[in-house]
Amino acid sequence: MIKIYHNNRCSKSRCALTALEESGQEFEVINYLQSTPTADELREIIEKLGIKPYDLIRKGESVYISEFKGKDLSDEEWIAAMVENPILIERPILVSGDKAVIARPTERINEILS
Repeated sequence: MIKIYHNNRCSKSRCALTALEESGQEFEVINYLQSTPTADELREIIEKLGIKPYDLIRKGESVYISEFKGKDLSDEEWIAAMVENPILIERPILVSGDKAVIARPTERINEILS
């Protein structure tokens, strides 16, 4: 089953959710601001994405700018920052089996649906 890490206030996230609904495939919506992924879950997602934790950070968020911009943190410190401040997590993330994508642009959803 596909999981979508979703923030309803984000237009890209809403577009991804609509695409999933239209696909007819089963999926689970995880409102990650209310149900924050654990550090282990984030490590697993990051591994499936094939990126570094820093690459999953939303650099335009005010909490990033005020608390983290310019800091040289370890991978584990970035993961801890995302657990503590889930607004920092890029969205939407779709996970299916061993694959995951950040659906920016929205067309990246096709990498999960195909």
